Amino acid sequence: MNRTELIIVTAIVLFVAFLLGWFTSWLINRLSRVTQADMGELDRMSRELHEAEEARDHALTDLEEREAHLTTQLNQTEAELRAAMDGLREARQEAEELRAIIERQNNA
Repeated sequence: MNRTELIIVTAIVLFVAFLLGWFTSWLINRLSRVTQADMGELDRMSRELHEAEEARDHALTDLEEREAHLTTQLNQTEAELRAAMDGLREARQEAEELRAIIERQNNA
């Protein structure tokens, strides 16, 4: 094989390699191309995701409002319970004092 044949064979091999690379690139591009239907699907999914995030945010806000309301109610109920317990304690003390007075009067 002389020099000219070597150059021709090398050129043919390089050209075949180029064609294989180009064909592979075209095939990958063709197979991975996003179709209009896929774009519509992606748009729909993104809208649904946005709506779901808004619904989640709204639910979290409602939950925080309910929690604050219930906490306020619990604090009020505990305050009323403490007041009732204090009243009951005072009533018991007063009843004991009255019993003691009545017993002293009966014994006297």
